[in-house]
Order: sequence, then C-alpha cells, then structure tokens
Amino acid sequence: MSPNAARLLPLVALLGCGGPMSTLEDGEWLPGGETTSTLLLGSNAFLMPAQNLSPEHEQDFYSGNSFFNASWTEAPASAEARDGLGPLFNARSCSGCHFKDGKAAPPEAGDGPFVGLLLRLSVPGADGPVPEPIYGGQLQDQANPDVPVELTPSVTWHDQEGRFDDGAAYSLTWPTFTVSDAQHGPVGDGLMMSPRVAPHMVGLGLLEAIPEETLLALADPNDDDGDGISGRVQRHDGRVGRFGWKADAVDVEAQVAGAFAGDMGLTSRVVPLDDCTEAQAECLAEPSGGDPEVSDPILDLVTLYSRAVAVPARRAADDETVLVGKALFNDIGCAACHTPSHTTGASPLPELQDQRIWPYTDLLLHDMGEGLADGRPLGDASGQEWRTPPLWSLGLIDEVNGHTRFLHDGRARSLEEAILWHGGEAEAAQAEFVALSADERDALIVFLEDL
Repeated sequence: MSPNAARLLPLVALLGCGGPMSTLEDGEWLPGGETTSTLLLGSNAFLMPAQNLSPEHEQDFYSGNSFFNASWTEAPASAEARDGLGPLFNARSCSGCHFKDGKAAPPEAGDGPFVGLLLRLSVPGADGPVPEPIYGGQLQDQANPDVPVELTPSVTWHDQEGRFDDGAAYSLTWPTFTVSDAQHGPVGDGLMMSPRVAPHMVGLGLLEAIPEETLLALADPNDDDGDGISGRVQRHDGRVGRFGWKADAVDVEAQVAGAFAGDMGLTSRVVPLDDCTEAQAECLAEPSGGDPEVSDPILDLVTLYSRAVAVPARRAADDETVLVGKALFNDIGCAACHTPSHTTGASPLPELQDQRIWPYTDLLLHDMGEGLADGRPLGDASGQEWRTPPLWSLGLIDEVNGHTRFLHDGRARSLEEAILWHGGEAEAAQAEFVALSADERDALIVFLEDL
C-alpha cells in the first residue's frame, strides 16, 4: 500500500458509509482488454507486445522493435537499410525520444539538451499559419556534418504561486522558448513556436481502432447540451484525426511516417520529401539514402510495432482509496473529456478488434484556456485547443522514465500540477479540484497513478 493510500484509510472508511464510493467495473483492471500486458511492470512496463498477438504478428512486433531502436546513419552507408538520416534531424532513432517506449521530459533549463521535446515553427499566412520560410515547419537542432544546424533552442522557466481552498499552497511552472544563432540572420517577425514532448507509446493501435462514429457521437462543437464542454473532431481529408497533441494524424502509420520525416529526416511512401526549404542549399545538396529512405517493409514493421505496444495492467484497481479517487474523478467533471471506456472496432491488427478498453480520453479537441495556449492554430485546432490525452499508464512514467512531467510541453511536474493548469472548458473541473480537501485530492491522484 502506498503512503498516500495508507494515510487516506480514515477517508475511505468515511466515504464507504454513504459517501462517493465507486465500484470496480468488469474488466476495468485490464485497460487494454485482452491485449493488456500482465507479465511485466516496473521500468520495462512499456516494452511488451499485446498479450493476444498471433505468433506471426509477435515476430513482426520484435522485428519492428529492432528498427524502432536502431540508430540511422547519414547516406551513403554500408547499412543501406538504415541510412538517409537527416540532413536535418532531432534524433537518430525512434527510441531517442521515446526511451523504453515512454514519455519524454523537457530540458530543465537553458540550452537543453532538447531530447524528446521539439518545436513546431510557423509564421502568419494569408489563410492561417504557414511553415517558417527558412527553417520549415519544425526546428531540427542537429544536422549531418556538412549541413549547418538550423537554430539553437533555449528554455527559461517561470514560477507562480497559488492556494487551494483549504489554504494549502502550491506552485506552478511554465516555459518560454527562444531560438538563436540563425545562419541566415534573425528569424522574421511573427515566429510562432509550439513545444511538444514525445508521449508514451502504449495502446496506440487500440486508440486507432475506436470507431469514428464513437468520436463523432462524443463531439459537441456547439455545446448543445449546455454543460460547458464542446469537444470537436479534427478532420484531415474527411477523416478524423486522433494522434498528436492537436490530433493532426489520422492513424498510426501517418504518425510514424511523420516522425520519421520530421524528427529524423527520413522519407517514406507517406512523406516522400525531406524538410529542406529553398533557403537551405546544403540541406538540398545532401545525398539521399534511397527513394524512399524508409522502405515499405520497414515502415510497415515499425507501424505494426507502434500499434501493438501493450497497455500494462492496473496494479490496484480494486483498492478502496483508488475507488474513492475514481468517484471523485467523475464527480468533479474530469470524465466529461477523459471518457473512461470505449469498445474498439475494425483494426489492421485483428487482435485489437472488439476490445473494451479504458484509455480515459475522447480524442477530441478542447479549448484548454489561455494558460496552456501555444497561439499556433493547426488544421481545425485553434491555438488554445488540444486533443484530450489518454491517461492510461501515467502512474508508471516515473518508473519507466524517471520523471513525472506532464502536459504538451512538460511544464507540469506532477499530476496535481497538470490538473491545476486546466482552464477553458476544464475550468469548472479544475475549480472543483481546488475546492477538495487534501485527503480528497490525494485520493484522486492515487486513482490516476493506478491507471
């Protein structure tokens, strides 16, 4: 039993007698349904394949894992299957940002290192933001030997203090980012930068398999029911986006191919061009590692791997304190966006179909208020809108990656701080959290840590 749970036993006893005590629902302790990993927890909790994979797909999973972890090299190279890195890049491997398939953290201060956090770049255009004309749509802070790096990013952290309604103090931090050492002179006026940390990899194929009609039924863009929640879908060529911090990728393959291209400078059948602008002559002159650099078989294997990383089983789903926290989570309104459960539909992996899953997300865009705004619209998403992130396995991030940093830029140093940053459509739920007693707040966090 955790120290928090032990301290909350009096609260549990009280709430068990007519208070907001929840019950454990059937299968809730297996958040990925039959795909859930029950074999490995601790620091390697995110490394297991979906437990029900066929032998053939399990073999492909481990082949995809080898490419996910492999370091790519610049072209030409003797290892032709893994050359073509760059010319501009943020990491040499997928696992460079998603270490142990986990979640990245922001730099503590200054110039980094910026590993696992990238900056989207744009400037105002006639019909909305467009890529920065010299450096493109993403800042790559590494480059091949004959190619100048783009810019050097730096972060400064700021603090603010606050109090819960019971008088207990809390503090929050938030970052501001700057860039310097531009080869082509100062970056033009109006540069918009949006920081993004790499999320953990579990359950992506299950999220992909949630039927579109489910997400459309959850959407309420005009808040017709008057509850203050107006989730919207992000559309791309008629399809609903569901991956990325602003739901800018429609499926796992698009997300994988986008990461290959933007983070490692590797072309594929999905993204056939490098992110070199006309102003980057040295970048344009670099030799290619093939056409495309990520062959179709490798793209398919890494996509299968990304779809099939298992969600770990919950550790204490039936613990009384966890159930108190679950009741509070629902009572204060968190579940209005963090929809607890879905049933999957069709999937490229049959093993992921027809599973009842517990990701705690609606995958919709929500206005999270000015405090979390990046000021950079993307597709249908405004500068204040973010996709609801899934909550499953957040309690294992510390064991896997050695930190507890959350939200799109990693500003929150704990789950409590992440809740306190909620604004906009989540402002009422945040106010309810601030009004809870210390024991109630701790119970809610104990619940989140068990997901």
